[in-house]
Amino acid sequence: MQTAIPDQRKVARPRADALRNRERIVTAAREMFVEHGPDVPLDDVARRAGVGNATVYRNFPDRDALVREVVCSVMDRTARAAELALAETGDAFEALERFVHASADERISALCPMVSSTFDQFHPDLEAARERVERLVAEVMDRAKAAGQLRGDVGVSDLMIAAAQLSRPPAGTGCLSADRFVHRHLQLFLDGLRAPARTALPGTQVTMEDLRRPCDQ
Repeated sequence: MQTAIPDQRKVARPRADALRNRERIVTAAREMFVEHGPDVPLDDVARRAGVGNATVYRNFPDRDALVREVVCSVMDRTARAAELALAETGDAFEALERFVHASADERISALCPMVSSTFDQFHPDLEAARERVERLVAEVMDRAKAAGQLRGDVGVSDLMIAAAQLSRPPAGTGCLSADRFVHRHLQLFLDGLRAPARTALPGTQVTMEDLRRPCDQ
């Protein structure tokens, strides 16, 4: 007598419409966080996404979960921009330039303030996305350095800090009205990164670990 073998249960995959709703929520949240900050009512996010409030909470049980998903989504898109830069076989510095401008278009600088003291900065998803971006940006920069086009005394943190600061609207200006200046100022900064360097940079390179260290240490 043969022993009945239980059927293996298939892992349920999210339905296509459920995935689309989740993507619409993340896109709407990203737009509204950039425009109004992370405290925008989730009801407004649902309205812009064209879904019901219950759909938002079914996908994201609290605000931190949604904020984390938005930040990870932007980091993933930034990583893909770095991968495209690495895939280019032409001028290494031009590839670096295109990556920086593409990163600015993701408005990652506007999302940085959302990583506050109440936010789980060490969530595995966030750490994985961050490490991927840092690794890929380092590869883009190393290639430009190896080609003798990028000055050797700048690191990943130098590039990311400057790009974030330059793409963030100045105090007292409209968030969206300042967009037309972003790429102009970024290009001025990028021109200063070209080798050979005209001057020596003061101080030492700031590491990504330095940036994560609390201010009182």
